[in-house]
Amino acid sequence: MRLIHKKNVIPVICITYTAVSIAATLFEVVAKGEMNPTQLNIFLFLLLSVLGVAVLSQHYRLERFSPLAMIGIQYLAAIAVIWISLKAASCFTDVHPDGFKDMTVSFSILYFVGAVFYYICLRLEVRRQNRILERIRQNKK
Repeated sequence: MRLIHKKNVIPVICITYTAVSIAATLFEVVAKGEMNPTQLNIFLFLLLSVLGVAVLSQHYRLERFSPLAMIGIQYLAAIAVIWISLKAASCFTDVHPDGFKDMTVSFSILYFVGAVFYYICLRLEVRRQNRILERIRQNKK
């Protein structure tokens, strides 16, 4: 049995790279006892990725809306989480004057690319499942 094959090699590489990067960065932070801006950005992008995936994974709750409205609602929810988090962080540390704008732009670009990719893949999967169901129905007749 092969665990890594043609269909999953890219996800395996991505998961491995992420795990190694986060582990190495965490090790550096613990070993040095302080976090530099580059390390902070690595953890920040991990959190933004988790937020983006979490928001997109909830699409089934919004199926009564059009796909465009669904993407908009999910985006606004994610931006609200980011802004609330930045506002809370500003109580403990200084946030750059452009911090809200920078975070919004950084997240927005990647979110919309990811959302388009996600919904294209979702549509293709739904079509594939519908074809399978149609074949099953035809075989029962």
